[in-house]
Amino acid sequence: MLRFYMPIVLSVLGTSLYHIAQKSIPSRVDPMLSLAVNYGTALAFSALVLILRPTGASLLSSIKNVTWASYGVGFAIVAIELGVLLAYRVGWKISVASAVSNVLTALVLVGVGTILFREHLTGRTILGITLCVCGLSLLAYEY
Repeated sequence: MLRFYMPIVLSVLGTSLYHIAQKSIPSRVDPMLSLAVNYGTALAFSALVLILRPTGASLLSSIKNVTWASYGVGFAIVAIELGVLLAYRVGWKISVASAVSNVLTALVLVGVGTILFREHLTGRTILGITLCVCGLSLLAYEY
């Protein structure tokens, strides 16, 4: 059971730290410099974990298996981080920006999931989507 929930807990903790740190970056710091520091830190941490983590596959075989998707994630991370940082700088509240962004992303991914990955919508999923749209409407009313 722990193995099932641990990645979500890690994601929630990481995302929470991410938003707190992004909101705390002083506006006098250039956004692209901030991203460069972010990625320098991420590279150093990733390299350390890569070296220390035991794995069954060799590093060379793993490198050979890297596809466009890893580069796509890299570009996406820059877009996400720059978007969030700029949203906070123009006045979005930390409690609202994340919710709005995540709900809109979820709505986009429902379409992507059904069209590209042939996922099926259930009544429960449609109800959840409806509640997300209602929640988004309530959040948007604040602005």
